[in-house]
Amino acid sequence: MTDETLRRSDELMTELIEIVETARAVPMSTSCVLPRERVLDLLDELREVLPPEMEEARTVIATRERIVKDSYERAAEHRERAMAEADAVLADAAHRAEQTLAEAQAQAEAALAAAQEEHARLVNATSVHQAAARAASVLREEAERYQTQLAADAQEYAERTRGDADRYAAAARVEAERYATKLTADAEDYAERTLDELSAVLHKAAATADQGRAALAQRRAGHWLDGAGAGEGAGGGPGEDSTEGSREASISA
Repeated sequence: MTDETLRRSDELMTELIEIVETARAVPMSTSCVLPRERVLDLLDELREVLPPEMEEARTVIATRERIVKDSYERAAEHRERAMAEADAVLADAAHRAEQTLAEAQAQAEAALAAAQEEHARLVNATSVHQAAARAASVLREEAERYQTQLAADAQEYAERTRGDADRYAAAARVEAERYATKLTADAEDYAERTLDELSAVLHKAAATADQGRAALAQRRAGHWLDGAGAGEGAGGGPGEDSTEGSREASISA
């Protein structure tokens, strides 16, 4: 707001105040008669010189609401995307674990079948019956241990993969919430700074108006003292011209 704009707004407010204070009172009421066209012209001029920061403040408030809403929507989208990715990782881990376990079971069954076949072949040979029985027993035990080990490895892999997926999903949710919090804080800081600047400008304008009002009061007091003697012998008071009455309207206090 330039000095010329401040000076013009001060002049307009001063003239409005002077018109109201010097208006002719309506008998038997607290109302007064004002020149409607002149008051409206002054108000239109005053509206034109008002600081644009008032409209900017309304824009800032609307922008803040929109940014806060967008931040919550983005956080929700990030959260949903993280949950979907975590579900996909868990499903893939479960599928791989099941596939690994099935392969292990198939290999163990194949080894056991081979051991049984070898055992049967050795049993049929009477000369090596005892050796065949021991060998078959050893092969069976090794096949069973191999099957147990494969099952344990598959279970461990599935649990480890599921833990990694849970940690990834938790980290993604934390990051989404941190991003939403930051967007909200930035929006509120921006709105607060803009409103503080607007408040400073409006306080400056109000101070200028108060100074103009005080100067007007001092000037009016001086004019009253200077013209008190001359006004006692005058016939009628100002503002009683009959041609002016068509442009004036009674305004309730």
